[in-house]
Amino acid sequence: MTKVLHRTIAHDYPVAESGQGMVIRDANGKEYIDASGGAAVSCLGHSHPDVLAAMHAQLDKLAYAHTSFFTTKVAEELAETLIADAPPGIGHVYFVSGGSEAIEAAMKMARQYHVERGQPQRTKFIARLQSYHGNTLGALALGGSMARRKAFGPLLIDVHHVSPSFEYRGKRADETPEAYGARLADELEAEIQTLGPDTIIAFVAETVGGATAGTITPVPGYFTKVREICTRHGILLILDEVMCGMGRTGTLHACEQEGISPDIMTVAKGLGGGFAPIGAVLLANHVYDAFAKGSGNFMHGHTYLGHPLAMAAALAVQKVIKRDNLLANVKAQGAYLTRRLNERFGNHHHVGDIRGRGLFQSIEIVADRGAKTPFDPKFKLHARIKAEAMARGLMVYPSGGTVDGTSGDHVLLAPPFIVDEQTIDLIVERLAEAVDAAISGLS
Repeated sequence: MTKVLHRTIAHDYPVAESGQGMVIRDANGKEYIDASGGAAVSCLGHSHPDVLAAMHAQLDKLAYAHTSFFTTKVAEELAETLIADAPPGIGHVYFVSGGSEAIEAAMKMARQYHVERGQPQRTKFIARLQSYHGNTLGALALGGSMARRKAFGPLLIDVHHVSPSFEYRGKRADETPEAYGARLADELEAEIQTLGPDTIIAFVAETVGGATAGTITPVPGYFTKVREICTRHGILLILDEVMCGMGRTGTLHACEQEGISPDIMTVAKGLGGGFAPIGAVLLANHVYDAFAKGSGNFMHGHTYLGHPLAMAAALAVQKVIKRDNLLANVKAQGAYLTRRLNERFGNHHHVGDIRGRGLFQSIEIVADRGAKTPFDPKFKLHARIKAEAMARGLMVYPSGGTVDGTSGDHVLLAPPFIVDEQTIDLIVERLAEAVDAAISGLS
């Protein structure tokens, strides 16, 4: 009997023994193609020698130094690297140990920014339905998945939610994508006016949606309008790129493709590639200046922020991505993945939508393709697909509640940036077998 409280108690987990490149091997010798990077984490695959060497070298020098006493060369170098490649206006970085921590820090940073500027009446956040921002209480409050929030509702701060840019589910047949985006922007503006513009701290959104709805992409012009609305009302724009950022969609930051810069941005996952726990909050110069010219402190902190081993791992990951021009491979293999998914699932009776960018793509599973009707949640189809995929030596990232937090199923793919066409072919074929087996098993 295991003494670990696993995510699912009545489940027999295989024991991961080793990993190399695109593959994880269990204790029985079975190999699994990591087609989801775990949870869009392992951007370089597993056991990359350059990253391991950098981590060993750091351990030989220094494993830990608390940031209330010291900074480290490796943290300073990583910060310089991130800011050099950041969206315009971003000037500083705050390190944490993961995505949920990054969101919590961003929320407190945004609140303190307004307090420093003499606007303590700003106490409200607006976020989007069907979003996912993490599992700590603040992050869960921001998230728009009602099923995830239900048990913890009494503990959550009050966050107001508007519609996401979810073209497959939200755009009317008589709308262009641009008109749909304008309607979403109008909805945000209306919510701001209802709450009172000078009471709002920030609007928080995933640039490209992740785990909850499956790589939903913004329609053209949507974020341009959102940026203008936030600026006009003095509301901070916080972009959550924990899952979609750091190269996953083909540019280092997903917001580059929207032509905008946020006031605050969170990153994690692909920042360190899974070699060590790390996340970061990137903040605009005006946010930093409010602290520097005000109290002189950011009133927040964690024991392991700026951990030297995590800094060394992340710095090495980012160096490899640049040296090996892996963003070009993300674009090329992303285009090939789109083609193969459309070839295999484009006419599938139970695949309603294929969406995403770069190596961050999803298929949405439906019972009725014409009506876009989801399968009954009682079937837990996403879990069945995951089990069928694992049986075939394939790791994918399915989730339920795609439509409204309760109903709907999708499968997310986020293979490492080193993936090639031959491996994508295997991924798509094994996924197709898993989907068909899971659906046939319902009857």
